[in-house]
Amino acid sequence: TKVDLTVEKGSDAKTLVLNIKYTRPGDTLAEVELRQHGSEEWEPMTKKGNLWEVKSAKPLTGPMNFRFLSKGGMKNVFDEVIPTAFTVGKTYTPEYN
Repeated sequence: TKVDLTVEKGSDAKTLVLNIKYTRPGDTLAEVELRQHGSEEWEPMTKKGNLWEVKSAKPLTGPMNFRFLSKGGMKNVFDEVIPTAFTVGKTYTPEYN
């Protein structure tokens, strides 16, 4: 399984819009959640077309962690993937632990 997260236009201090490339033959993402640095809470991301989005009342705090659930039942957690000072247009590839 290979995962790439690209920060898309519309992202700012309180909004994160991602194009997530999840490569696993015969499988697709069903759910994506984000956990901000220092938080215990997983926040669901909303799928809009090919993009996943989360909006926060306060500025997002990185490095941000992600939890994926695929339609095939695979669960993955990726820690410290996207920094607070992310760059729109940049692709972040999580490390597998």
